[in-house]
Amino acid sequence: MLTLVKATLLKYNEVVYLEVKNGEPLNYDDVIVAETKHGKFLYRVLKESYQVSKDDIVEPDGKFIRLATNDDFLKDQLNDKEAEAALSFCIDAVREENLAMYLLTSKYSLDKEKLIFFFTADERVDFRSLVRILAQQFKTRIELRQIGLREKARYLGGVGPCGYSHCCSTYLGNFEPVSIQMAKNQDLSLTPVKISGACGRLMCCLSYENDQYEEAREKLPDVGEFIYTPQGKVEVIGLNILELQIRTKNKDNYIHEFSLDELEANEV
Repeated sequence: MLTLVKATLLKYNEVVYLEVKNGEPLNYDDVIVAETKHGKFLYRVLKESYQVSKDDIVEPDGKFIRLATNDDFLKDQLNDKEAEAALSFCIDAVREENLAMYLLTSKYSLDKEKLIFFFTADERVDFRSLVRILAQQFKTRIELRQIGLREKARYLGGVGPCGYSHCCSTYLGNFEPVSIQMAKNQDLSLTPVKISGACGRLMCCLSYENDQYEEAREKLPDVGEFIYTPQGKVEVIGLNILELQIRTKNKDNYIHEFSLDELEANEV
C-alpha cells in the first residue's frame, strides 16, 4: 500500500499526487513542501492523505517532504518577486530573439535551483538560444514549459457564462476529454461561441452530467421517429431530456407532450 496526498501548486492550479512515505496525516488546505521532477515547491493539499494499492496507480508525481513553515512562506514570497523581474527580462529576450511565444508567468523552485517559465505557442519553438541567455543571466537551471490553451485559461482565471469563476482555476483537477457529442446529448446550440470556454475549447462543464444525459437518451425516442402514443401514431419533434418528456405532432399538426411514464403505460 502507498500513502498519497492530492495537492496543487500554490498560485497555479496544477494538480499532483504525492507519496507520503512517513505516513504523516495531512489534512485539506495544509500547505506542504514537496518535490517533483520540476523541483521543490509549496503545495496546498486538496485531499487528505489516503492509502491505495500499488497495483491501482501509476507512479506518483513526487513526494511529500514536510509541512511548510513561516520561513518557507517568506522565502516563497521573495522568490516570487525575483521571478517577476526574471519574467520581464525573459519577455525582452524573447522579443530580441524574435521567438513566436507568449510568456505567462515564471516560478522559482523553493531552493532557487530551478527557474521555470510558462508559455504558450501556436507551433513548436526552438528556444535553445533563449535558454542559454537565461542561464547566463540567472545562474540557475532554466525550464521553459509550454502549456496548452486550457492551462492558459486556468492560470489567467476569469468568470464563465454561468457567473462563477472558471472551474479550471478554482477546483478542477486534471482536464478530461470533452467532445461535441456531449453538447448534442444535451440539445445545446452547436454555435461555437455558445459552447466554448475562455480558452476557445469546448467548455469542461459539458462533461459533468453527460452520463446522465446519455442514460436518459437511451430511454427516449429520436427526433423524427414515429411512435404510438395514447393519441395514436405521432412524430417526435422535440425532447426534454431532464424531464424525460417528448414533444410530438400528429397528422393534423396537433402538438402534444408526453412523459416517459405515459409512453411506457401505453406500451403495456
